[in-house]
Amino acid sequence: MKYQAKKKAIILLEDGTIFYGKAIGNKDGSAVGEVCFNTGMTGYQEIFTDPSYYGQLMVTTNAHIGNYGTNKDENESNGVKIAGLICKNFSYNYSRPAADQGLLEFLEESELFGISDVDTRALVTYIRENGAMNAIISTDVDNIDKLKETLAEVPNMNGLELASKVSVTEPYYFGNEDATYKIAALDVGIKQNILRNLAKRDAYIKVFPYNTTYEDMKSWNPDGYFLSNGPGDPQPLESAINVTKTIIENDHPLFGICLGHQIIALANGIGTYKMHHGHRGINHPVKNMITGKGEITSQNHGFSVDREQTENHPDVEITHICLNDGTVGGLAMKSKNVFSVQYHPEASPGPHDASYLFDEFIERIKSAKA
Repeated sequence: MKYQAKKKAIILLEDGTIFYGKAIGNKDGSAVGEVCFNTGMTGYQEIFTDPSYYGQLMVTTNAHIGNYGTNKDENESNGVKIAGLICKNFSYNYSRPAADQGLLEFLEESELFGISDVDTRALVTYIRENGAMNAIISTDVDNIDKLKETLAEVPNMNGLELASKVSVTEPYYFGNEDATYKIAALDVGIKQNILRNLAKRDAYIKVFPYNTTYEDMKSWNPDGYFLSNGPGDPQPLESAINVTKTIIENDHPLFGICLGHQIIALANGIGTYKMHHGHRGINHPVKNMITGKGEITSQNHGFSVDREQTENHPDVEITHICLNDGTVGGLAMKSKNVFSVQYHPEASPGPHDASYLFDEFIERIKSAKA
């Protein structure tokens, strides 16, 4: 069945600015969250199911969304995590043999509201100039005052703890239990492709809830520890920060990605801050300061590690720099077996330039075991 998006809808930003569109699937609805944008040309399914996007209204800058459908094997978590979708042209038909359903059906199963026919170039330009902010998307176009009241109750992302919303509640295992290496992963919003990358490097992973103690993780006797990506502000994650401090004190091999990278910084007394509009896309250039080589990377974060504090820390060095704005792209401890990156070496979506970091983690584990 072919749908036509005809029902009027709006995007109301917290500063009162309004953009107009049409409801995807011609359905009534509303959704709230922090509005942000992703510049990737492909990978919408992986983006929508990435736990790091929890609580955010996603603006896709690619003009066409949905044209290659979805495939259940390409989810990065157990379902859609974005709060709502904003796009230019929504494709109700798809043309990929590997797809098992269209994007509309995929979103309807998740009860996700979205709007299309939006001037996304104007909206993204506005966000870039004025910063990421909370917004509401809705078909209730005649009740602006009511929408403003609803929007006023949405908490600001700055200071917001969201890892508990996406983490597992019970530990689980991933990979071959007869693998050479055992890795304990703290789930603050982990993506499936991270687990796949570790497993294919002869690792067996036990994934622990976000508030797990060091003693519980250590009781499994892992060879290395991993801190995952995830949503929200890292500063409220006191439990994860304290666990990380203990892992560092005991000099275990430790690797962190994205939110995990920020947690490692905080565990070292280095501050983090809310970015103006964040990094979200699959073509962000990064320079490896150790090798001098450049990498094209997948990124998704609205917080960053303070560069000046990192440079002034006696036991931490910057290993990678994001070339678009000079922010910290990676760090390592000089006296401990600890390193991290702000971006996503597992890609999904995105290029594989940085997949070598998983090899480095395994090599660090090997050295520790020798």
